[in-house]
Amino acid sequence: MDYTLAVENAPETIEGGTGVLLLHPSIGETDRIDTDFFKTDTDHFLVVSTRTTAREVEQKLEHYDVDEDSAVILDTLSVERGYSRRGTDDVHYVSAPDDLDGIVAKVEEFLTSHDGKVRLSVDSLTEMIYYADEDGVVDATEKLCALLAEHDAVGLFHLSKEVHDEATLDRFRERFDGVIDLADDGSVTAEF
Repeated sequence: MDYTLAVENAPETIEGGTGVLLLHPSIGETDRIDTDFFKTDTDHFLVVSTRTTAREVEQKLEHYDVDEDSAVILDTLSVERGYSRRGTDDVHYVSAPDDLDGIVAKVEEFLTSHDGKVRLSVDSLTEMIYYADEDGVVDATEKLCALLAEHDAVGLFHLSKEVHDEATLDRFRERFDGVIDLADDGSVTAEF
């Protein structure tokens, strides 16, 4: 199954099972790429949010006019920060961004229970590394990419270029089928 990508200077479509790495500046405007990724050719999508709370993700989706009925959010921050956290059908929680096994399990649960064209966004690997460790996040990333392949889904994984050294960036690049590189000026290059 092919998915429309809707990212400038990238292939028009990608195959199910494709994991895409989004390299971006620390303060880069990733919302545009992220929300275009969800808006197009999608039946259901899951946002794994390690940077913002579920409420902030909902506000972003609303602001960019993304169909929230298709959205499920995995909030990894609210429990640790002590916010109220009543799960719903569309909002789930794990204890913290370093609960890598919990994140992988929730993604698997989502992919198993949703049919059609399904997308995943992990925003962001950088935060996961900050809370956990690089080796653990590499391992979790490999598991998530394997789940995408198993369920014919596609995923977009955010990683900040300015926070990590080149060896770390290369280590993650190697695990993805495609890399989208967002420059400081907002221009986009892609390698697939």
